[in-house]
Amino acid sequence: MMPTDPLLDILYCDPAFVVVNKMSGMLSVPGRGPDRVDSVVDRVKRMFPGCIEHPAPHRLDMDTSGLMVVALTAEAHRHLSIQFQDRLTKKRYVALLEGVLDGKMGTIELPFRLDVENRPLQIYDEVHGKMGTTHWEKVAVEGSDTRVSFVPVTGRTHQLRLHASHEKGLGIPIVGDPFYGNGTGPGLMKLHACELSFAHPVTGEPMAFESAPDF
Repeated sequence: MMPTDPLLDILYCDPAFVVVNKMSGMLSVPGRGPDRVDSVVDRVKRMFPGCIEHPAPHRLDMDTSGLMVVALTAEAHRHLSIQFQDRLTKKRYVALLEGVLDGKMGTIELPFRLDVENRPLQIYDEVHGKMGTTHWEKVAVEGSDTRVSFVPVTGRTHQLRLHASHEKGLGIPIVGDPFYGNGTGPGLMKLHACELSFAHPVTGEPMAFESAPDF
């Protein structure tokens, strides 16, 4: 019988890895300090005692919800890490933007970097920034908000949040974003990792997962 956790929604369990549906407001990996230990990784390690020490081949922002794969073995972690590094995985996100978006679809390419004076925020920087690329498509206008599909090509920190909010991107922040929009606290941002595909780290079999957002 698979172990359970009331705050961790496990969608798929394999001897090599698990796929979880992370809730907004939960850390992917432990942060600094005893008050920031609780996370997807910490809970998976407690549920699966044989799990390796550092099992996350990728992360979601604390305020982003949705699909995340966590390796249980060193071999699985190595293979999954290579897939994310070499952009062999496929990811799609859905978001609500705080305004009505013009246009139907497009590609955003913006160079950005860490704001060392205001961590963990990222800032646009044409000189020292690294390029981030995102494909987007407008799904629907819902009242005063716009539902958008994002497919990131690169996997930079806060990429979708910055690409949505910056004037050289879509120019409209994600609803509930406390860093780049008008969010007032953790767990409120409307950005969800809804599709994740990768090759099984042991068998090579194509694996694909979907998760509908709760917004």
